[in-house]
Amino acid sequence: MLGDMDGLNMKIMGSLFVRGGSNERLKSAIDSAAQLAPGRFFFFASPDYSNLDAPGYPQRVAAQFEKDVKLGARGLKVWKDLGLTVKDGKGRRIPVDDPRFDPLWEMCAKLKAPVFIHTADPKQFWEPIDKYNERWLELQEMPGRRRDAADNPPWEQVIREQHNVLRKHRNTIFIDAHLGWLGGDLARLGKLMDECPNVYTEIGAVLAELGRQPRYAHQWFIRYQDRVVFGKDTWNPSEYYTYFQVLETADDYFPYYRKRHAFWAMYGLDLPDEVLKKLYYKNALRIIPGLDASGFPK
Repeated sequence: MLGDMDGLNMKIMGSLFVRGGSNERLKSAIDSAAQLAPGRFFFFASPDYSNLDAPGYPQRVAAQFEKDVKLGARGLKVWKDLGLTVKDGKGRRIPVDDPRFDPLWEMCAKLKAPVFIHTADPKQFWEPIDKYNERWLELQEMPGRRRDAADNPPWEQVIREQHNVLRKHRNTIFIDAHLGWLGGDLARLGKLMDECPNVYTEIGAVLAELGRQPRYAHQWFIRYQDRVVFGKDTWNPSEYYTYFQVLETADDYFPYYRKRHAFWAMYGLDLPDEVLKKLYYKNALRIIPGLDASGFPK
């Protein structure tokens, strides 16, 4: 979701991901949004994992996405259930890099439709809930977010499976959600993006990782300014001020808006205007097909 940048009078653009949306449901959602706010929202479809063991599933899921694009979907949303909770008919976990999805990734490349892929959760959800866990408060408030080793694959394994997909399908554009959960290791994320020019990322729900390393994050955004889009998990106008303060100012030591995500203070990255324009809208206009650019500055 893209929001206003101070001084640019930018039109707000939003993306709505229809989980499992296809056919009539997808078309109905697109038509409704067009009537309520023409040109302001776009939709991504998502894969149907039913009957995954059936013969012809790889071709069927790819063909369904092709139909979804004809109905108006601008890309594909792959949520974290792939790699964590999606299972086959025998109850076995389906890995992110399962070859049955290869035709789907290739269809996305053929249609020049980006894949917004959210894999796993913050690494701390797998770690012991003790004083060393930076998500301790979150796991106390929301214990259901804990990823017990008895019921979940290791975090590193799931992330590695995702990276296998990114490397294998070089002609497919992937937007790796939440900085790929590597906001605390931007060097590793940068190395992945250097290796895979088809990989982009976004900053939804991980702003706190950037605001505590302003100098390194500033240089990182300069280097990867053409590869990052603005993201926000929820529409809450009061939270945008913190995003803008972190991204646009050189302010020191100000609070984040949600303690369970960050008990530390934020610092501004002081990004140049041209980098901000790319982050807020230019990169999205370039990689997401069919967006209306008329409301944005050049």
